[in-house]
Amino acid sequence: MSTTNNKTGFIPLMKSFPKRFWMASVFELLERFAWYGMFAILALYLVSSKDIKGLGFTDDQGGKIIGDITALLYFLPLITGAIADRIGYKKSLIISFVMLAIGYGTLGYVSSFWAFYFVFLFLGLGAAMFKPVASAIVTKTTDESNSSMGFGVFYMMVNIGGWIGPLIVGKLRGESNWLIAFHMATAVILVNLLFNIFFFKQDKIEKTDQSLVETIKKSFSNIWEALKDSKLTVLLIIMIGFWTLFNQLFYTLPKFIQDWVNLKQLFSSVHNFSPILASLISDGKEAIAKPELLVNLDAFAIIILQMLISYIIIKWKPVNAMIIGFIIVSIGIGLTFYFRDGLFIIAGIIIFAIGEMTANPKFSAYIAEISPKGKEALYMGTYFLPVFVGNKIAGWLSGSIYGEMSAKISLAQKEAVAKGLQIVDKNGQLVEYTKTGFQAIDKAGNSLKDVAIEITKNDYIDQVASKLNMNADQLTTHLWDTYHPNEILYIFVGIGIVTFIALVIYDKVFVKRLNKNKK
Repeated sequence: MSTTNNKTGFIPLMKSFPKRFWMASVFELLERFAWYGMFAILALYLVSSKDIKGLGFTDDQGGKIIGDITALLYFLPLITGAIADRIGYKKSLIISFVMLAIGYGTLGYVSSFWAFYFVFLFLGLGAAMFKPVASAIVTKTTDESNSSMGFGVFYMMVNIGGWIGPLIVGKLRGESNWLIAFHMATAVILVNLLFNIFFFKQDKIEKTDQSLVETIKKSFSNIWEALKDSKLTVLLIIMIGFWTLFNQLFYTLPKFIQDWVNLKQLFSSVHNFSPILASLISDGKEAIAKPELLVNLDAFAIIILQMLISYIIIKWKPVNAMIIGFIIVSIGIGLTFYFRDGLFIIAGIIIFAIGEMTANPKFSAYIAEISPKGKEALYMGTYFLPVFVGNKIAGWLSGSIYGEMSAKISLAQKEAVAKGLQIVDKNGQLVEYTKTGFQAIDKAGNSLKDVAIEITKNDYIDQVASKLNMNADQLTTHLWDTYHPNEILYIFVGIGIVTFIALVIYDKVFVKRLNKNKK
């Protein structure tokens, strides 16, 4: 544990962190590089039309895959944290990186729903082995004098990796080379594995006579004991709102941009404003913005501003910082989904990032601050509980809710039904689009089973446009004006407002009472 209680300047703060802190940060950077390089395109890959080599899943199916697995990924640290304490951080990291490399290496070559689901689940198990280790190392190598800055640095490293990965994938994938994301992730994880084997020293492991099963049972028992701490539990419940909103950047926003924003026009507008910014949101091969690169501006803003924001708010009370952060986050999320104008989306993403920088590191630091001595890893394990629930809710919002309210293919289907249009596949078979995908129907609209269908999402939308005597852009505008897909933002902003109010109440009820008891 660092002992730098009197060092508050920037340079002394940086020197106060030991080698293990920086190694944990590098592990996190590379792991996030791999994860977000894949995750930035995952939502698009799952639902994109098969004629551009996407998997063609429905929004419901895509939301279930992402929501279920990422939720589980953040729940399992309750178990994997106990395993890591038992077998040591070095061995835990080796297991994690091997599983991740196998998962990434396989994921790009499976195309059925359940095959993808279970391979992604295996990858998620590997990621869950990694999660508690890096956070625990940071917790154990910081103290009250530098934990705020320490978690700020750690969060910045997260976002360096989270920015570089999607940037490279976005530059290289073109329209349909999705495999580059999985290949790159595999390579980066193998680098992490080698770095861990040769440069990370094994930590001292406390001897115990408990079996692994007993250790895991004790972990759950301890978690339950930790959750009896009302100031911790209530805060974890409140922070579900933050993670539900945060995940919309990756679950929903790329699909929203792909569906509704004119990406060529956006690139032109941004290029006229700033050629440098335009280069960050395009692959440099064609004059078109890429959804994953637009979303990636969140991580870019954090890289540029996180150290400054962390230094500005270093003396802010954690809950006050989270309250202000949530006001900013709500404004940002509202802008990203309200307009079809990509410039407002960019502004919203950057504003969201500022709120994220203000709120999230303080959340981590606050949990570390209230952690009893010797239970740092345990309390930091509870950090993942709201992330677990937030991911599950975000998957539902991005799946069922977005699919119903805002997905272009679903609204094209509504318009086809409203106008009495008959859409056929390549064989002339009548089809309709449902929550489970395309179905063959007869002339009366009854579903037909065991009938092969040959149609993609793009084929379907093109037929709707053609039968309405519109081109693709005109159909997009017509569907936007008729069905208002941006109204999904009211759900997101509502979550932000409720979370903000809850934090204000938490401050008055718990924090002020705690401070009063300390006097």
